[in-house]
Amino acid sequence: MNTLVERYLEHARVEKRLAQRTVELYALDLEKLQAFAAQAEVDLLVVQSIHIRRWVAQMHGGGRSGRGIALILSGWRGFYQWLGRQALVPSNPVQDVRAPRVGKPLPKALSVDQAVQLAEFQGNTDDPWLQARDATIVEMLYGSGLRVGELTGLDVQASAQARGWIDLQAQEAHVLGKGAKRRTVPVGGKALAAMQHWLALRDPGEKHAEQAALFIGRNGTRLSAQSIWQRLRLRSLQAGLAIPVHPHMLRHSFASHLLQSSSDLRGVQELLGHASITTTQVYTRLDFQHLAKAYDAAHPRAKIK
Repeated sequence: MNTLVERYLEHARVEKRLAQRTVELYALDLEKLQAFAAQAEVDLLVVQSIHIRRWVAQMHGGGRSGRGIALILSGWRGFYQWLGRQALVPSNPVQDVRAPRVGKPLPKALSVDQAVQLAEFQGNTDDPWLQARDATIVEMLYGSGLRVGELTGLDVQASAQARGWIDLQAQEAHVLGKGAKRRTVPVGGKALAAMQHWLALRDPGEKHAEQAALFIGRNGTRLSAQSIWQRLRLRSLQAGLAIPVHPHMLRHSFASHLLQSSSDLRGVQELLGHASITTTQVYTRLDFQHLAKAYDAAHPRAKIK
């Protein structure tokens, strides 16, 4: 290996006291740097930013991920910082070079069939109280696109202290979203029926009459977000879904399925309570993904025979 590289790795090991595995990874990154430099017939001390950018493009074109390239650049950047402190290079050629941007993963959403399967699952028929509550939670998350915090904040009725509440007559839910912004979302027919059934069982003998929360536990206290995560995960596995479902997955499903049916991006933005339309636009990618799958499955020219 290049003597300068050996000295730098010794510096990292002894003076910086980095872990052995970290030093080994630095060594691998610097081997790549030397290989690129040798291929370009350029000495490490005269490498310029244009060389680094060219090598980044080669790595990206070869299939290396943006995150992987970022880690390699970090190792190279540290090496040239050390060379600069030794007065061996006038500037750091890696300083202003960035890895290709890593695309954000698409939000995970259920298919329509999966969402319906979860919503119609009967659960524990030996415990109608629990079944009614959990079914209503699913209907509200999927049917109204609520965040889990908005769901837990719902009260049975409006009051001066209420963060959110249900208006059964108007078939609406009034919620307090991010940034303390209030919005009103519709409660669909299925959710309304589930809600009425739940409320009929919720307070037998006015056992919890003083508890304002819409969704409560056995002890009469307001359900936490963590409890809803756990109940939803259990319910999705019992319903036979391949993956455990979390509350935000139902919100993603709500938005995706609504766009598939209506293509009204602004309307979905309002229902979700997004401050920016760009946040909502991610669901158009989900919608295209759905259409692409439908094309691949059904179009006679989609596949090579």
